Amino acid sequence: MTSDTDRKIPTGIGSLDPVFEGGVPAGSVILLLGETGAGSNEFVYSSISGLASRQPLAGSPAGGLAIPQEIRYITFTRTKDDILGEMTCFISPGNAAEAIRRIRFDDLSDTYFDSSIVPAAWYSSGDIITRLKKRTDRAGVLAQLAGVLDSSVPDSLVAIDSLTDIGTQCSTPELWRDFTGLLRGFQRMAKLRNQTVYLLLTKGILKEEQENEIADIVDAVFLFRWEETTGSRRQRIMFFEKFRGVMPHLVEQDLVKFAVRISTTGFEVSNIRVVI
Repeated sequence: MTSDTDRKIPTGIGSLDPVFEGGVPAGSVILLLGETGAGSNEFVYSSISGLASRQPLAGSPAGGLAIPQEIRYITFTRTKDDILGEMTCFISPGNAAEAIRRIRFDDLSDTYFDSSIVPAAWYSSGDIITRLKKRTDRAGVLAQLAGVLDSSVPDSLVAIDSLTDIGTQCSTPELWRDFTGLLRGFQRMAKLRNQTVYLLLTKGILKEEQENEIADIVDAVFLFRWEETTGSRRQRIMFFEKFRGVMPHLVEQDLVKFAVRISTTGFEVSNIRVVI
């Protein structure tokens, strides 16, 4: 019998899952820390589209592998249609309708923008009375995010797009403590519920010490960056900075740094066998 501690969740990326011998440990909170355009978003899109195209299996997962029972995508500033427009590039037309149906979107833009100077017509379709009531009664975007996370089901995949949106709004020490406290609590809950979590964060926008604190909280850090290659060509690179319980295996096998290719078939990696 496979125990919960042995359970793995595939990433849905065919070239990457063999690196993890099938998938990442259930309950992993993974920070996807990326330079602009280096592939972190495409990693999430390809992973979600790949998993959404598969059906969860009832009962105990065979071989310790389990497809998420629910896929949840949380966004603060982007629209569902905008995200799906990019994600569906990686889904075969025959599977698109069913795959999209399996993805649950939580758009928190109303709360996020309510305290800003952004005109309400840009992000909300509610009438003026509804908007004013929300501005008066809202508990804040961190509280709303906590509520959404608390409602997520066990054995699910949760993607938060993005920590950059939230972190840049935590301008006081008190707000930052609330933010990191929420992340620490969620990291604990993910273990109890066997949830896989993707946290998107753009590198270089938050302060270095803030990035480091977030990296300390999570179980894994996947870094996406650009590197110069021969002929002054730029190459997307992904490497693992941290992965609790998995890193020794990766280092021993020289499976740490990868070249990244993004095409209409999705996010792909090739092992260049260099240990950082």
